[in-house]
Amino acid sequence: MPLPYELQLGWRYTRAGRATRRNGFISFISGVSMLGIALGVAALIIVLSVMNGFQKEVRDRMLGVVSHIEIFSRDGQALQEIGPIMDAARKNPQVIGVAPFITTQALIARGEDMKGALVRGIEPKLEPEVTDFATTAQKGTLDKLVPGEFGIVLGGELARSLFVRAGDQVTLVAPGGQVTPAGVVPRLKQFTVVGTFDSGHYEYDSALAMIHEQDAARVFRLEGPSGVRLKLKDLNQAREVADQLAATLPGAFLIRDWTRQNKTWFAAVQVEKRMMFIILTLIVAVAAFNLVSTLVMTVTDKRADIAILRTLGASPKSIMGIFVVQGAMVGVIGTLGGLLLGLGIAYNIDVIVPALERLFQASFLPKDIYLISRMPSDPQRSDIMPITLISLALAFVATLYPSWRASRVNPAEALRYE
Repeated sequence: MPLPYELQLGWRYTRAGRATRRNGFISFISGVSMLGIALGVAALIIVLSVMNGFQKEVRDRMLGVVSHIEIFSRDGQALQEIGPIMDAARKNPQVIGVAPFITTQALIARGEDMKGALVRGIEPKLEPEVTDFATTAQKGTLDKLVPGEFGIVLGGELARSLFVRAGDQVTLVAPGGQVTPAGVVPRLKQFTVVGTFDSGHYEYDSALAMIHEQDAARVFRLEGPSGVRLKLKDLNQAREVADQLAATLPGAFLIRDWTRQNKTWFAAVQVEKRMMFIILTLIVAVAAFNLVSTLVMTVTDKRADIAILRTLGASPKSIMGIFVVQGAMVGVIGTLGGLLLGLGIAYNIDVIVPALERLFQASFLPKDIYLISRMPSDPQRSDIMPITLISLALAFVATLYPSWRASRVNPAEALRYE
């Protein structure tokens, strides 16, 4: 079946043919518009992919220490009946790990140095089920947390700030001192540093310490765990699972998922990502609206051709369709080119960036400054599809005014001097 002549003429005007050789400047502007759209789309895809990669990298490091869901009693007291709670949580098909824990604030001292810390009492055998702590800590560290021996594992930054290493002694100062005839005396307990961990997240590496759950109960005088930690198959379902557990667990509990624990940080990342999307979309818009000048010049150059088509019976709608096709072709080719370029760089950024670092003898992400030393990338369909559709839509809108002007050309006036 032959193609409509509007499509054939629009495609002919887009290609570099005899008509474009007569006016190379129009062809040059058209190529610049196409290249601008391609670079804008590619920049959008690359930047958003890198931002997604950074977010995923930081989130994974954070969840190496923080569990997906935590369950507490509403009154802030220790959980007495921990067994039924753990059994009920395991019945949810999304839950793959359950472990009790104790958490409280305390001071850790070494000589004259004293630091505030979040002390977490854990069950070493169950801890690998709910976090990736075993992969961030020194090998065999969890096995050294034996009840009654009062061993402690410190975050790497916390250990360095106290100038301690494995085998050194530190003093843990518990909150709520002991009342004696001489007044309130703080409760002190000496712990032996059995290892350190580095999660790659400064907030936790500088303020988190872990001890055995039974030792924590004795030091802080608790009758049971502070709460229960859960790990899920799909961490993105944490909020939905938390709502399900609130309805199914026996009793009233405070349930907190990882998205609510770090709500401010993730909200800031989303706002930054949204603003970058808007700013880079403006670049695509500028390139797309270069099509207006390209098509206006093309219409001026093709006035005689338009007049001849009108005298042969072409309707204003058909004339408008010819130039809409021409502009849309530029938009489609530019968008597809930018899509291929952006995805090619985004999926191979782990190869491209090291090559550039070797070429320029520079490090884009110094290990002593940033959390990670490699450029991460995570292209997502939810970002790529809107970018593609917005680029095509902008290119189409940019063709409407020049195409309308072409449809309004008066044949008699256009052929007067031909």
